[in-house]
Amino acid sequence: MEEATFGAGCFWCIEAVFTELEGVEEVFPGYAGGHVKRPAYKEVCMGITGHAEVARVKFDPSIISYDKLLEVFWFVHDPTTLNRQGNDVGEQYRSAVFYHNSKQKELAEKYKSELTKREVFRNPIVTEIVEINNFYEAEANHKDYYMNNPDQPYCRAVVRPKVEKFKAAFSDELKQKSGTN
Repeated sequence: MEEATFGAGCFWCIEAVFTELEGVEEVFPGYAGGHVKRPAYKEVCMGITGHAEVARVKFDPSIISYDKLLEVFWFVHDPTTLNRQGNDVGEQYRSAVFYHNSKQKELAEKYKSELTKREVFRNPIVTEIVEINNFYEAEANHKDYYMNNPDQPYCRAVVRPKVEKFKAAFSDELKQKSGTN
């Protein structure tokens, strides 16, 4: 198993997306890149810790590649808005790839460069590509938040549309559900 860590706005959104991918063992919402040890959600939301809300993805590289995780990352958020995703504003919502090794760094920088060269986005990409220097798992109530609270207003208005858009675009990459409908 390997790990990857991404910041792409609210961690409820990105956790809900990465959890659906075949080859992803587990996704941990949390905080990375800040200067406060063991920050709490309220502190991070106040913007006083320097942390980004992130998802740490534990994945099997024999099933899903880091390249595929990067493709999903770039697809599911707007990497051109500084410290913002939609109505979520603050450095805790910044776009960031927190690489775990030199290969991840190289691949993330290459992907960003290619997107820039191909002018995929109208505005410049502001995504940080930085070495992971810390990670603190979020409080237990944030784990599987969308799955456990699908009718919560934020989940209905923000998370669900992102998940539906992702599922439509990456249908061949989704985990196979067992059972009948």
